[in-house]
Amino acid sequence: MLNVSDLLAIHGPCTGAELLDLSDVEVFPLWQACRTQPGIVMQHVGRRYLRLDKMVEGYARLSPSIRREFLTYTVVGLTGHEKEIAARYLELQQKFVRISQYKREFARDVIRRIVESSPNRERLRTHVCYMIAGDVTYGMAHTVERPEPSTGRPVRGSDLDVVIVSDEAFTAAERKALDATLYQNKWNILVLPQFREEIDYVIKDMVKVLAQLQFDNFRHKIACKILHESEFLYGSGEIFVRIKRLVNEFDIPDKLARMEDRAIRERETAEMQLVRHSVAEQAQPWQHLFFTSEEREEIC
Repeated sequence: MLNVSDLLAIHGPCTGAELLDLSDVEVFPLWQACRTQPGIVMQHVGRRYLRLDKMVEGYARLSPSIRREFLTYTVVGLTGHEKEIAARYLELQQKFVRISQYKREFARDVIRRIVESSPNRERLRTHVCYMIAGDVTYGMAHTVERPEPSTGRPVRGSDLDVVIVSDEAFTAAERKALDATLYQNKWNILVLPQFREEIDYVIKDMVKVLAQLQFDNFRHKIACKILHESEFLYGSGEIFVRIKRLVNEFDIPDKLARMEDRAIRERETAEMQLVRHSVAEQAQPWQHLFFTSEEREEIC
């Protein structure tokens, strides 16, 4: 059996991913060992937040998944080494904040460049609001390399979820032209080696926003969650304020909070069950909360 304490005594506090590189076991038994062997401390960097998942009853689970949280956002150390653990925790925390700030500014620069280079720049500034959602808004963006789903090309960690909302004066033809420009830039940013960032974006008007605020199906719930967590990036501040006011008027924060409470309870149960089961058993009702393969969310 792997003795995690021996590895930590030699190497000091590690992330789950670093421990995985040092050992010859799979992720699940390593996580289980860290949770059950005496004298081991685990501290999670950042926070857990709601993610909507069609594979989960009630759609609500927590992000990061147990696996992603362990590998990327957890510091594992030995009892009695609290100062070293605290130092590593702070190092990781600051790293994710820096990455999140970089990705936020990168997305803003892309949008600003697209808008300012357009002959329609004035309308793109005054009739459109550009927002960012996802890991960046929680200060938890990472750069763990992963394949972009549609092409398989490697990208640098968290994608950039950009939500674009136009007002009633902005035409469908203008939205179509903006979409074409964004798509071309999305491709360039994805394939150019100096960037390798994935921008996932959606363009919609206020009519669609009002329909989504009904919170009456899975896609509408995703859209509401994204609008609630979104931060202003560029364009019309008036539209941004209007959207946030509507989100509150439709009681979206309370509805999402109830879903998150359910996800928290489910996560606690899942972790207790997973600790007790062998690798062969893998606690079927809860294993999807550990083995979630993709920490992305559809953007609507």
